[in-house]
Amino acid sequence: MILFYFSATGNSKFVAELFCKNMDTACYSIEENTDFTQLINSDGIIGFCYPIYGSRVPRIMREFAAEHIDSLKGKKLIIFCTQMFFSGDGARAFIDVFPRGSVNVIYAEHFLMPNNVCNLFLTPLPCEKRVRKYMVQAEKRMQVACENIKNGTIRKRGFNPVSRALGLIQGALLPGIEKRAKSKVWIDDDCDQCGVCVSLCPVRNFECENGLVTTKNNCMMCYRCINKCPKKAISVFLRGKVKTQYAGVYFT
Repeated sequence: MILFYFSATGNSKFVAELFCKNMDTACYSIEENTDFTQLINSDGIIGFCYPIYGSRVPRIMREFAAEHIDSLKGKKLIIFCTQMFFSGDGARAFIDVFPRGSVNVIYAEHFLMPNNVCNLFLTPLPCEKRVRKYMVQAEKRMQVACENIKNGTIRKRGFNPVSRALGLIQGALLPGIEKRAKSKVWIDDDCDQCGVCVSLCPVRNFECENGLVTTKNNCMMCYRCINKCPKKAISVFLRGKVKTQYAGVYFT
């Protein structure tokens, strides 16, 4: 088996690497420059790991699946999603990309991970001690998941009717929010044109020309730029200077 992941600030990468460590297999970021079609065709079981945005799959992961939909038909899927509180059907939502019955989900699980939304007072960033608690909990949950997968035990978190209904309610506003957010990025005067945002943005939303950083109205709200900008010069969706940034689960 093999696993593909998208991780904005490290949470989903951490979960993906836990899976690969427990299952002794490989994982790849969908941002890598590699022949994904060949990788998909070489394995019968394909894993996916991603953060959940408003109970829905990030645009970049939906586009990745759609691009490789022919190669993925008939595959057995393992789905992991990372969430801040509760996503309802965060893992189930991924199969909406595929034609009905074209893939077979053999395992799906949700992982609670630290909040990375650093500009919303309702969701304060966790301290390092709290982050490590999330990491320990994720490790334990992944150990159980991998044992179940090895034993052929099927668990599909988020696939029951109640979870699906709650997920649909939570995700009802996401299409409109996604559309609006594309142009909701601001860069203040503290920007020193270091190029970090240009190199890190997963959808290439930034460009630097003539000593000025601008955007292409293609933001997907991953919060990578706002958390990684050395000058805290970027704000996303909600305009205003961020005071703290999410350091992620990788402290070195």
